[in-house]
Amino acid sequence: MPKKIATNKVLWIFAIGQLGWSILSGIISNWLVFFFQPSQAELKLGQLEYIPQGTFLGLTAIGLITAFGRIFDAVTDPFIAGKSDSLKHKWGRRIPFMRFAAVPFGAVTVMLFVSPFEAGSKGNVAVLFVFAMLFYLCMTCYCTPYNALIPELGSTQDTRINLSTFISVTYFFGTAVAYLVPNIANIFMEKAGYANSYRITIAILAAVAVIAMLVPAFLIDENEYADTTPSKSDTFSSLTATFKNKEFRTFVLSDILYWIGLTLFQTGLSFYITVLLGLGSNMTFPLFAIMTVMSLACYPFVNILSKKMGKKKLTTFAFIFFAGAFLVTSAAGILPIPAMAYGVIIAVLAAVPMAILGILPQAVVADISEADKLDTGESRQGMFYAARTFAFKLGQSIAMLLFTSIALIGKEIPEGNAGYGLGYRITALAAAVLCLLGGIVFLRYDEKKIISKIEEGQKK
Repeated sequence: MPKKIATNKVLWIFAIGQLGWSILSGIISNWLVFFFQPSQAELKLGQLEYIPQGTFLGLTAIGLITAFGRIFDAVTDPFIAGKSDSLKHKWGRRIPFMRFAAVPFGAVTVMLFVSPFEAGSKGNVAVLFVFAMLFYLCMTCYCTPYNALIPELGSTQDTRINLSTFISVTYFFGTAVAYLVPNIANIFMEKAGYANSYRITIAILAAVAVIAMLVPAFLIDENEYADTTPSKSDTFSSLTATFKNKEFRTFVLSDILYWIGLTLFQTGLSFYITVLLGLGSNMTFPLFAIMTVMSLACYPFVNILSKKMGKKKLTTFAFIFFAGAFLVTSAAGILPIPAMAYGVIIAVLAAVPMAILGILPQAVVADISEADKLDTGESRQGMFYAARTFAFKLGQSIAMLLFTSIALIGKEIPEGNAGYGLGYRITALAAAVLCLLGGIVFLRYDEKKIISKIEEGQKK
């Protein structure tokens, strides 16, 4: 029996789930290192160094934990994807995971910022490690099945691009909410203190995120829109078959380079603002809000242009443009431009590629997985998205190790002296180079072959 084509209303309901998990992901991406490896400015405001700040082979404790967490996350992605692809349940293959993972996902996000031992204790490192692993496991259990629904709900080229646009919108809003952490924390700062004000804020935002993640899990009937026939391949065979796809390998390599660069930039954003530009941490949200508004204004054009000229050209352009934005960021605080004005320049420059890369990569994976299904007869959408996240999370792991180590360069140089913030500046330069390389690699993607295969399959 033919499945229904999802209406825009259903697609928006689905996109609300991305709003939820992007809040939690944004909290960890933007504030975990900021909280546990505080700058001189944050120490002056009352933050404590809850974990030892020394290095081992040049690597920090928080860097090792976040990197290992991403590797653990990447390794569990194919396992959960395989379980999801092969699941036989009355609710479908994806919804059961989403329903049961949402609440634990929110809870462990809050627990990551709880340090039960005195400042500087190794016990806090152990606690942080345990909850970091639980966070990434819960994230995988929700996000991998969630992403697998994208090509299943987006069953046509138009609905696929529309859905990618909608989830990109909610991703931006979720990330923007995550950037509000210091602004909300300021409300509680006087009575609760620095660390507790952050913990209270994160608990509030996590509750909002959980509610959002449960919306699609309970309001969408997967059986009406998706092929719920369980895959017969085991996890390893399915993962191997996925990486045999040449176009997918090209996409993944470019994606890894992009995510290393983007993660360096996202992790460093609060430091670029507070250290390089000398603004308060509460200015992170206004600048991100400017970038979000500008980026959202570009969405209709990205949606229309991608349908007319294809995804490859726009995506390659975005890689190169992003590299330029990161290069400008590396010069923050050097050029004789007012700090706030410079921050706005960075936000505006980053808005265009953020719009493009927020929409099109998801649609590209959906195209590749659909073409592969027509070739092999296997419905392995979950594994394609898991394989993608497996790869880019390895990239994020590398980025976290790089950032937390490079950031130490020049950390002891007093504010106002030459070289202050040098490590943060280098991370922005590295992000620019990596994005440029990602664009060069993506030029090898054969979009015409993939689209032709899908169109031929639809005619049969």
